[in-house]
Amino acid sequence: MARGLRAIFLLIIAVLAAVWWVARPAAPDPFYEAAIPAGAGAGLLLRAEPFTRRVPDGAKAWRILYVTVGNADQPALASAIVVAPSVGQSLPRPVIGYAHGTAGLQPGCAPSLLADPFFNVPAFGAFAAEGWVYVATDYVGLGTGGGHAYLVGPVAGRAVLDAVQAAGSIDGLVLAPKTMIWGHSQGGGAALWAGALATDHAPGINLRGVAALAPASDLPALARGSQATQSGKIVSALVIRAFGENYPDVRAEDYLHAASALLVNDITGRCVVGWPTLLSVAAAWLLPADGIFSRDPTMGPLGARLLQNIPTLPIAVPVLIAQGSADDLVLEAIQNRYVEARCAAGQQIDYRRYAGLGHISLIRDDAPSMVDLVAWTRARLAGLPLEAGCAPK
Repeated sequence: MARGLRAIFLLIIAVLAAVWWVARPAAPDPFYEAAIPAGAGAGLLLRAEPFTRRVPDGAKAWRILYVTVGNADQPALASAIVVAPSVGQSLPRPVIGYAHGTAGLQPGCAPSLLADPFFNVPAFGAFAAEGWVYVATDYVGLGTGGGHAYLVGPVAGRAVLDAVQAAGSIDGLVLAPKTMIWGHSQGGGAALWAGALATDHAPGINLRGVAALAPASDLPALARGSQATQSGKIVSALVIRAFGENYPDVRAEDYLHAASALLVNDITGRCVVGWPTLLSVAAAWLLPADGIFSRDPTMGPLGARLLQNIPTLPIAVPVLIAQGSADDLVLEAIQNRYVEARCAAGQQIDYRRYAGLGHISLIRDDAPSMVDLVAWTRARLAGLPLEAGCAPK
């Protein structure tokens, strides 16, 4: 009996080990590797090839490799997916630059490498109907090397803008001088940063508006407010790992419970997409009930860096922020305070709150927020002005 139980136990351990190993992201293929030419400017297209995985009927797609500006203002590689209507391809098409939500930290977590590269993309079906071109950055470090600067706003914002610039160099693709930026969650913050940086970093882009859905905006408040939830623990793990790698003054060991360090390394070693996320959720259950931090994450070097990455620079184009009242990751009360502060600073924001919608249900195809997003985008591309004021709707 004892021998049989031991065999079953060893089998279970072997199966769990195999599942853990399979859940690690696969290494990107050589497409994502290239030398950056000396003197290369941001937005330079280095490589483009046809992309077919899950591309909708009536569309043509490419994956691209391009130059952007990474941390410490150094040239960096990033990748992206570009999808355009295949009918009337010679016609100039408006562009939606899309910034995706949290996918992980590791090379191999880029949407262009995932089985479903368009998973959780808001209103994706509208692109074909409206004749818009979809340009979705993978950011730096999720397909390419160099490390992913998770929630480091300027790096993400530039990657969004530079993907749009690079897409304009694809042979046979004609882009209209009308660009919108969309983003969700992590990407919502990236979209706000892209809007703020566009005038100086990418003056050639005719930006018409920025739509941020449940954006990661007030990072210190978000780090403190959601850290006790399972999703909050996963995001906290990504934050401390990424900020520790991108900022020399942030030391992960100064903020982690000793018992949390191994689990944090485990969580950040896989993608936060698909079934491997279940392993991260399981690991999060083993973390302290009140979160991974041994000290207030809004204090010291980490707090200063989180504060530094709040998107507070003025945005010269109309801004839409959409927020669900039932969001347990990006909390509505925190978003309310962020919008109030930005409005007080003079930023014009169309702030729309949706009762009963959570972080993901906000971007479901049948959500009223998606109807509003498409209509709002259509109006901005048509040049219609945004109503004055910041009153929530």
